[in-house]
Amino acid sequence: MRARADRWLERAVWVVLPVVALVCLGGGGRVSWLAWQAHVGAGTPGTYTSVSEECRKRVCTSTGDFVASDGGARRTDVGLKGGPRRMPPGATAPARDVGARSDVYGTASGGVGLVSVAFMLIGAAAAVAWAVMLVRAFRRRRTGPPGGEKGPLLYARR
Repeated sequence: MRARADRWLERAVWVVLPVVALVCLGGGGRVSWLAWQAHVGAGTPGTYTSVSEECRKRVCTSTGDFVASDGGARRTDVGLKGGPRRMPPGATAPARDVGARSDVYGTASGGVGLVSVAFMLIGAAAAVAWAVMLVRAFRRRRTGPPGGEKGPLLYARR
């Protein structure tokens, strides 16, 4: 019974690791990178002004306008990531535009930047672990398992 559970767990790891790597690096990589850029002070500084706020189950999201400090760029209908928890209409907050499609980032968004870095590190660790597993599996398949026993994965069954 234990061997069966071990095989199931080993096969699950083969599926879970690449999925975690793809989600963390592929899907969230750009968002994480943009949040980190804002955290380190890159992008265009300016002011975000809330136009509307919607709250659901203690989580509020704000939509508003961003105006660059130098008076140049103006973006409308954008969200604010990493800003104050509540942004009622008319409230303002310092923000940075780092090129996100529909968001600007609050200048005090240290938590967003650090969580983003953690997200990218988890994805990188999953990708490296999966690559190491692949290399080991192909080496074992080529040379055969030690002791002549057949392993549960990537061995030709006869």
